[in-house]
Amino acid sequence: MKSLSKKQKRQVFVFLPNKQRLDCNFGLKSRGQDVLAEVLEQLDICGLQIFGLALLRDNEYLFIDLDEKLAKYFGQSWRKASKMGPSVLFLRVQFYIESGRLIQTNGELRLYFTALRQKVLRSQSRQQEAVFFQLASCALQAEVGDLEIQGKHKHYFLPEDYFPSWLIKRRSRDYLLQHSPKLHEDLRGMSQKEAVLEFVKLANTLEDVPVTVYKMKKVETGILEQQRFSICFGVGPNGVCLYQDVEGRQYLMHDFAWKDLEHISFKLVFYSHSALHSTLLLKHLRDSHRVTISVRNALSLVRQMEQIQACSFYREAYIYDTRLHCSAFPMTHCSIELETTTHEEQMCEEDSSVHETEEICVDSPDDVSLLGVPVDGPSAPPTPDWTAVTLEMNKVLKKRSDIAICAD
Repeated sequence: MKSLSKKQKRQVFVFLPNKQRLDCNFGLKSRGQDVLAEVLEQLDICGLQIFGLALLRDNEYLFIDLDEKLAKYFGQSWRKASKMGPSVLFLRVQFYIESGRLIQTNGELRLYFTALRQKVLRSQSRQQEAVFFQLASCALQAEVGDLEIQGKHKHYFLPEDYFPSWLIKRRSRDYLLQHSPKLHEDLRGMSQKEAVLEFVKLANTLEDVPVTVYKMKKVETGILEQQRFSICFGVGPNGVCLYQDVEGRQYLMHDFAWKDLEHISFKLVFYSHSALHSTLLLKHLRDSHRVTISVRNALSLVRQMEQIQACSFYREAYIYDTRLHCSAFPMTHCSIELETTTHEEQMCEEDSSVHETEEICVDSPDDVSLLGVPVDGPSAPPTPDWTAVTLEMNKVLKKRSDIAICAD
């Protein structure tokens, strides 16, 4: 960025999901794209797929149009920066995706993990309590690694860092400190990246996490009282949800899936804080729909690969010589087991003499005595090939880049 005179220089603070602050300087005519480019440079990330820059207005985060000048959003505070102080923007998740495998850079995946960690702690999905224990174990595995055996009974984490406050009150800190390490220990051997990916997948199953909420009201009035904004308009990866806020509790009114939406009509009319709120909300709505459509094929591939990976753990059956275990059982049980085995062997020999048309070679019993031998598939489970997912996402990013160039 070229050097700016003191009169032209405008300071902007950009806050990251981990509360880190980036200090940037821009000119009077700078745009949102300039801020994003500076953020990428400071974070040493080549690109951001799912994050956007947001400003805080009327206690709501609004994603700015990166092609617009910053002066449009900051007004007088931008023109008189020397008197008003630095302007503030937030790097926030703009498009939630259920699989972290769609994210091309480790830096952005880590940012996404951090952002979801914060939203999980604020989640009010009380009917999904079991998911929070799974999320805590994944987060511990990602941040701490394998649980040390000698220290597994020690308090090596704070429940407040991994569980919502309502869950701590419901179960108590002692309960969480006692049982969480057991779930963490079950993930021994899982890599940090796999733990992050599993956390992302689980976090997106919570009802109020993968969604951006905007407050609106039913009736237009001259007085903008906060309590009148009782309609919650949620934009997420699956569609749009409308909630009625009653004394802090949200009740679902309408659920519109993206696949069922053909066009926007005015059958339901609600009012936001301002024209700027409405404009940026509708842009976010439109962009979310486009992103969902663009990653649909890649997400389908991810689901197929994960299904293959999951099936490989359940499709293997094992055989072994039960007579080698006789010493571990009472004599009566052992004799019954041997008789049953001998009878089954005789039945197999008779059946083979009638139906067998070709010789089948098996391993020596000495080699397979107590080792698990798969009998209905290959010895090694199939390994998912994630190359196709990467190629598909590269197509998505190239198409998005081409659209941006055409717009310029």
